[in-house]
Amino acid sequence: MTPDLKKRALALAGLTSALALSGLMTACKTQPGAPASAADTPPAAPREFRAVWVSTVANIDWPTKPGLSTAQQQAEAITILERAVALNLNAIVLQVRPAADAIYPSRIEPWTEYLNGAQGKPPSPMYDPLAFWITEAHARGLELHAWFNPYRARHDNARSPAAPNHITNTIPSAVKRYGKFMWMDPAEEAASKQTMDVVLDVVRRYDVDGIHIDDYFYPYPIEAPGVAGNAAALDGNGKPATKELDFPDGPAWDRYLAGGGKLDRASWRRDNVNRLIEAMYKGIHREKSWVRFGISPFGMGRPDRRPPGISGFSQYDKLYADAELWLEKGWVDYFVPQLYWPITQTAQSYPVLLDYWISQNPQGRHMWPGLFTSRIGAPAPTKQYEPQEILEQIALTRRRPLSTGHVHFSMIALTQNRKGISDQLRATTYPGQALVPATTWLSVARPARPQVSAAPGKDGVALKLKADKATAVYAIWSRHGSEWRFAVAPGTRSDWTIPDDAKLGAANLVVVSAVDRLGNEGARIQAWPKP
Repeated sequence: MTPDLKKRALALAGLTSALALSGLMTACKTQPGAPASAADTPPAAPREFRAVWVSTVANIDWPTKPGLSTAQQQAEAITILERAVALNLNAIVLQVRPAADAIYPSRIEPWTEYLNGAQGKPPSPMYDPLAFWITEAHARGLELHAWFNPYRARHDNARSPAAPNHITNTIPSAVKRYGKFMWMDPAEEAASKQTMDVVLDVVRRYDVDGIHIDDYFYPYPIEAPGVAGNAAALDGNGKPATKELDFPDGPAWDRYLAGGGKLDRASWRRDNVNRLIEAMYKGIHREKSWVRFGISPFGMGRPDRRPPGISGFSQYDKLYADAELWLEKGWVDYFVPQLYWPITQTAQSYPVLLDYWISQNPQGRHMWPGLFTSRIGAPAPTKQYEPQEILEQIALTRRRPLSTGHVHFSMIALTQNRKGISDQLRATTYPGQALVPATTWLSVARPARPQVSAAPGKDGVALKLKADKATAVYAIWSRHGSEWRFAVAPGTRSDWTIPDDAKLGAANLVVVSAVDRLGNEGARIQAWPKP
């Protein structure tokens, strides 16, 4: 999801008639859609995955520039996390491996240059950025998903030389040049092994909630240099066709054929990617059963399955990404198709594409589309969104019960509050907190009842909380008059205050439950007044 990808997405432009939308979900004075009630039973907890990507590549989101001190890097991270809390988001998707490098101390790959300006150079004073992000996110009740680029090794725009322990130096045969990129060859076992080793190393050593990979499998194709296209031929957009530079995986292809391989080259390439996806899903869960695995592929599916009217780039044929197969096999826990087009853009219509991916999900995995929020207030020549586009895309998503969340690209638009998008999200779209949807196929076990005591305090009802290690957050309901309020408290907290309502006064009933790492809610207990 680099700026290059955004340009590719924007190249798919086209217009159609507007689609009217209504029904923004309101999060929770009472259960959405339910009337206020004086009953002693609180409503169901609101649930929605509300996440944002935090990009480290090219210093898009964090840190804002290389060479900041440890204190400055940490302060910027806290600012991002506090903004996420203020917006009632519940998850951060943090890029930890931009280009076969790391934002954390690794025995396998070097420090990324986006931290301190030189690849292989650690922070100063030394600290572990990933551990810091996880600790601070969890302290605020936020999930932290570690985001990896699976194959990108290096770009010619790199600011510093490759470190001695970078894969281009340690296993040069596993890396191929493709235009301005150095790319880990998906057909080379050493390349796939390194990506697996890196991912599983993070799963073992860090308390992450999820592992997330993006849309870069085989590289996005570029035009072959010095080769003129066929001026008489036209591509799918009516423009003169050009000859694409083929990915230079000839040595691995020759070995495959010599070993008796029967697949055609495109199918063989897809199989190389498929085997990594399957191994990653199974390997992550062998290490820690509660860590969820997500993929954010390009937003359009196979050409032979697309709905009528949808056209444009084929990741199936160009990136060799068979995303439909991954859903069919259940090799993901959540799926984040990058739906980076407006609702009214006929050839890449947001609602049509969302419905398509929902229809391709027989295993019922979480469907959480990616939104191009950074298109709001973007610099020229990018065609900008107005904030209403994102608000309406979220509203449209909420009208589909089989799509239970979304992810914003990227944090910079929310940090800068471009055209007031953060203010509008907080006021109209995220007025209250929400739990992450439960991942029941990994476990249906419920956490134990928490120990809770309550007493009236100066500013509200003061709670003392204690739960077992399985508790990620507490779900807390408070009734003021006849209206219910809902809050999420971090599982690391031992105290929590339910503030008095300005109009309705103190809470007259408080109910608490524990929620585990997979979103499973335990038994609710009445905390106040004590039964």
